[in-house]
Amino acid sequence: MKIMIADDEVIIRTGLAEVIKWQELGLELLPPAESAEEALGRIGQERPDILLTDIRMTGRTGLELAEEARATLPNLEVIILTGYDDFHYVQQALRQQVSDYLLKTSRPEEIIRTVLKAKQRVEERKESQSRDVVRYREERSRRFVRWIVEGATDHEGDAKYMDSVFMEIEAKADASGGWQTVLILTEGWGKFEGERDLLRFAVDNMIGDLLPCVSIVHQQSIIVALPAAKDEVGKQLRRSIYGKIEHLLKCKLTVVGGKAVRDWSSLHDSWLTAVEAGQYKILLSQAQWEYADIARRKGGKTVCSIDEEKELSAILMDDDPIRLKAWVVRLLRELREDPEVTPVSLEASVRSAAIAAHRWLERVLHATGKNGALEEPLAPFLMDAAVIPEDQLFQHLYGIMKLYHHRIADGRRSHVQKAIAYIEENWGLNLGLQQVADYVHLHPNHLSDLFKRETGVKFMDFVTRKKMQRASELLASSPAKVSEVAAMVGYEDTKYFGQMFKKHTGRTPSEYREAQMANKGKSR
Repeated sequence: MKIMIADDEVIIRTGLAEVIKWQELGLELLPPAESAEEALGRIGQERPDILLTDIRMTGRTGLELAEEARATLPNLEVIILTGYDDFHYVQQALRQQVSDYLLKTSRPEEIIRTVLKAKQRVEERKESQSRDVVRYREERSRRFVRWIVEGATDHEGDAKYMDSVFMEIEAKADASGGWQTVLILTEGWGKFEGERDLLRFAVDNMIGDLLPCVSIVHQQSIIVALPAAKDEVGKQLRRSIYGKIEHLLKCKLTVVGGKAVRDWSSLHDSWLTAVEAGQYKILLSQAQWEYADIARRKGGKTVCSIDEEKELSAILMDDDPIRLKAWVVRLLRELREDPEVTPVSLEASVRSAAIAAHRWLERVLHATGKNGALEEPLAPFLMDAAVIPEDQLFQHLYGIMKLYHHRIADGRRSHVQKAIAYIEENWGLNLGLQQVADYVHLHPNHLSDLFKRETGVKFMDFVTRKKMQRASELLASSPAKVSEVAAMVGYEDTKYFGQMFKKHTGRTPSEYREAQMANKGKSR
């Protein structure tokens, strides 16, 4: 808050400036004015809140100064200095609504008390005006949200109010191209919510100054309603304005335009499309786009391929976070490069990868006899729009990998468990002891001894049993030929596969399938 002293007597002027510690009173003392004329020349630019002036000066009097100063600053608090013989001037001053008066012989504490009263009046008036502004903005925001966001155009009084607002905008700009709702997201100015709020309000103010529009801060974004740009020149002008705001405020803007509508009564439809287009923020690299840019997308793939799931299983089994990060980054890059991808299809595909990891853990726990090792079920994967998908998926997959290798797999048994899990994941290969031993980094003889000691079964017997179990499932559930089933479980020789299958089940593959089909027929 600022105070100005005006007096043509240097002793009074200097005394008031130096005797009282204005800064300690919460006041900034402007350079004292030597005359009413000087004060009037500076008031418009320096805009004091309080004026302390002599009632009688050479040239214009203090009363004339007060009258002309308040014409420029209607809320200016004026305190006059007077002598004992100037009472008739005081009466005139009070009629002119001068705030207060002081005798030139007043003690410093009296001057301080009077000035502080004036300061209090200024603060109360500003607070009241601030509340009025807040109420006005809140009411404007409520009407705008009802009209644009909720589409409630029949609310009492809103139509008339919005008509007046948009007609005023239309008078400033050409709206022959229709109207449009724009959604603006901001980044910068720190991590705290208060700082982000301040940035949003700063951008909102600049948008209102630079564009013919009505705008509000709503939740985590800025909503702007304005005449739609009619051509590429108009769009380029808008882009330059957004760039100017970024440059001046040292921030980053994401600007998403809804479809153009014929008149402002349909802006809710434009808002809905702007929201839909805004969901593409996780997919697009540019900072500005419109609904028309994404409207025709049909959606990309929604599930991991068998090869992707196999690769992921191998990475999780290897406990390799670097390869896991690279796999996640590659998956998301390929999804984004699909010209048909949508946020829905991207989320489905990412969730599919998380489910694949859950299945891997279930298989490993089952194969190693640790089904009950989890104290509680794994939490489902949930996408958070505020977090980069790569980071979310990596953290989820890394958590599953870490859960198994650092909490469930234990000690020297982990070599055998890792071997069993590898067999479970690769039963379709022609697995041998050397291959699995290389995978777990043990000598084949040492792995063979450990395997027999921990499982009670020889290595190759265990592998064969797993293959026969899988072959039984395939014969019972798929129409594949016996030769195809043999190849699926790693046997090139169909005759040898048949011999091994009968040894383990007591039936040939064909007999086993017929029996399973007969049992299904009876159950119906």
